[in-house]
Amino acid sequence: MTLLAINTFNIMTVVAALVALLAGFGLSFVLWNKILKSKRQKMIAEAEAEAEVIRKEKIIQAKERFLQLKSEHEKVINEKNSKIAQAENRIKQKELSLNQKFEELQRSKNEVEAIRENLSVQMELLEKRSEELEKLHRQQVEKLEVISGLSAGEARSQLVESLKEEAKSQAIAYINEIMDEAKMTANKEAKRIVVQTIQRVATEQAIENAVTVFHIESDEIKGRIIGREGRNIRALEAATGIEIIVDDTPEAIVLSGFDPVRREIARLALHQLVTDGRIHPARIEEIVEKTRKQVEDEILEIGKRTAIDLGIHGLHPELVRLVGKMKYRSSYGQNLLMHSREVANLSAIMAAELGLNPKLAKRAGLLHDIGKVPDDEPELPHAILGMKLAERYKEKPEIVNAIGSHHDETEMTTLIAPIVQVCDAISGARPGARREVVESYIKRLKELESVALSYPGVTKTYAIQAGRELRVIVGAEKTTDKDAEKLSYEIARKIQNDMTYPGQIKITVIRETRAVSYAK
Repeated sequence: MTLLAINTFNIMTVVAALVALLAGFGLSFVLWNKILKSKRQKMIAEAEAEAEVIRKEKIIQAKERFLQLKSEHEKVINEKNSKIAQAENRIKQKELSLNQKFEELQRSKNEVEAIRENLSVQMELLEKRSEELEKLHRQQVEKLEVISGLSAGEARSQLVESLKEEAKSQAIAYINEIMDEAKMTANKEAKRIVVQTIQRVATEQAIENAVTVFHIESDEIKGRIIGREGRNIRALEAATGIEIIVDDTPEAIVLSGFDPVRREIARLALHQLVTDGRIHPARIEEIVEKTRKQVEDEILEIGKRTAIDLGIHGLHPELVRLVGKMKYRSSYGQNLLMHSREVANLSAIMAAELGLNPKLAKRAGLLHDIGKVPDDEPELPHAILGMKLAERYKEKPEIVNAIGSHHDETEMTTLIAPIVQVCDAISGARPGARREVVESYIKRLKELESVALSYPGVTKTYAIQAGRELRVIVGAEKTTDKDAEKLSYEIARKIQNDMTYPGQIKITVIRETRAVSYAK
């Protein structure tokens, strides 16, 4: 309709223009009116026909849209109907399952009721029997009290006390018998276990013997040692086999590892790298390799110098190298090379006093702990390993036997063997030879004495032999011989359970007789 109005407006405009034009030429208005009327009617007819076509097209489009919406609506309805049907099926299945469970629960309930009734009957029978037994027990107790002239409580306390004292005496006697028998039958095995444990574990000294502190001028060097993304420190750890700990400790870096030679190589290499200033992975590997060769040369030189100082000649080069390697090994804080030199000198002096060969004894004393510094670590006691090394490098049988038997691992066949054993004990067991941290050492000795003083009848206690023996003095008027034996055992048990200590502690209780026990 809007199009029709526009067309009509345009026609009127054209007509007006034509009228004006015709008026100018003097044409008749009536004629023009007829012409315009016929054209107007024709254009109106055409517009009406066009409008009818548009109306039919719109009707067709509306019908198609209606059919499409109807189809989609039917599809949605079908889907909802399908879901409703599925939900109904699930509900029906659940209903059936619930009905079955309810029936099972009902059956179980009935069974429980039956069992409960049965139990109530049994409980009544038990109560009756219990009452009968209690009545019989009271009658028997009354008869016993009449016969003995004591109440039940008095008889019980007397019996318990007598049994307790008898049990204590028998237990202490039995323990002493077992310990004596164990000493006779297992002396060698016990020594081997104790020595191997002390030598290889040494728990209290592990921290002191497993770390080296490397001092630096400033904390800026730590960043250079670590390197970009940790490349330098990883290369250094891979080359030396030592863990390098860089923490908040001011002006210090900790080198951690159980091999003292590798720790020394890492320390020297790190010192050269820091001094040189060029720290990168290739340079690290080069310096570590040079340092390793320097340390090996130094080890060989130390071994040669030690042999010359002691007047020992003809050692195999490998034994000379192992002697030099002792410088980097410690046992309970005692340097192994210094310990071996001391044992060698003591053995030579003792052998000379006894009229034996001092050179042979000195040689055995120097090599007695050679098994503690092998290149590999087989599962053997160090005495046996040292004996095998001495055999391999053609040492004399007397020296081989002295090395293997200085901890009773093998039987002694020469007079030099007990000399080396005694000198080893003198060097290692004397007070102060094997170092501990001073504070922990003093604290341990005080704790030892206070443990013994806590027992009644103890008047004085003395921790001697660097804490390896505890002497307890008791009053003779308050403590019997049997009490002294029991006291030594109880102190030994308490020390063993409550304290941590290297080796073993001998507890000696002194009265008129001495009772000795060991906390192992």
